[in-house]
Amino acid sequence: MDWTMILGLVAGICTTAAVIPQLWKAWKTKKVTDVSPGMFFVLITGLALWTVYGLLQSDWPIIITNGLALCLNSLMLYFLFKYD
Repeated sequence: MDWTMILGLVAGICTTAAVIPQLWKAWKTKKVTDVSPGMFFVLITGLALWTVYGLLQSDWPIIITNGLALCLNSLMLYFLFKYD
């Protein structure tokens, strides 16, 4: 594994993990009044496009991290509608 793949994985892990505290808070408190659904729609669209790009390039760090981030942010969007 070369340094660029490691760099890509670390960057992807950081951006993927960024939503976890918000997910945890929304799940525990059932409050999402200060969270913007529009931002999550845009973010999910971008993550889906990055995942497709990764698939087209056969770039596993992009596929894995953006695919996981897509799932986590989609869960947050679900919480926005469920708890609103």
